[in-house]
Amino acid sequence: MQWPAGSVLGRVPESCRADILRLGTYREYASEEILMREGDGTTFVVLLLSGWVKVTATTENGGFALLAIRHGGDLIGELAGLDAEPRSATVTAAGAVLAKVVAADAFVAFLHRQPDVHQVVSSTIGAKLRSATRRRVEFGGCSVAVRLARVILELERAYGGLTPDGRRHVGVALTQPELAALVGAAEPTVHKALRDLRHRGVLDTGYRTIVIQDLEALRQAANP
Repeated sequence: MQWPAGSVLGRVPESCRADILRLGTYREYASEEILMREGDGTTFVVLLLSGWVKVTATTENGGFALLAIRHGGDLIGELAGLDAEPRSATVTAAGAVLAKVVAADAFVAFLHRQPDVHQVVSSTIGAKLRSATRRRVEFGGCSVAVRLARVILELERAYGGLTPDGRRHVGVALTQPELAALVGAAEPTVHKALRDLRHRGVLDTGYRTIVIQDLEALRQAANP
């Protein structure tokens, strides 16, 4: 399997990868199956091998916020595995997912034996926290159009790839309500911003697809 360079499995030294893949047990999840639920006291850790998951949390008004998208190679649930606190979010499969489920004690013991992997896990946790902080700060003072452009760029950097004709695509099959939740805006407002980017030739969108027609123009839209 090939994993994104920024993921845990993409970053751990090749000499350690086989060891981490021996941890835990294989588990297949069907689309929309919940891997872990917000508020639960479970502490297992999940290493995604293939597929996508959505990370969501309940808002004060009873809605949901889409916090992140995770892909094969990523580690999820590691905070509860390390501090045994209740789950801070719900993780749901977005399509078929193959993973390794690792008990918290086995996960922590492995990190103690493998300092190189411990460093990778620590740095990816830090990256997640920095990303969440940056999004909160940026979103407080940016227009929806700017926030949308920045989210699309972030998804493209993490999970993007090339279409057969050589264009960049986001690589994540998101519905417009899910994209609106990631942006932190009402769906009609995000729909209007997407339409504007299409009319300007920046993006091409379809059902659960976003193709970037002009990457430089998208960067300019993200940093006006």
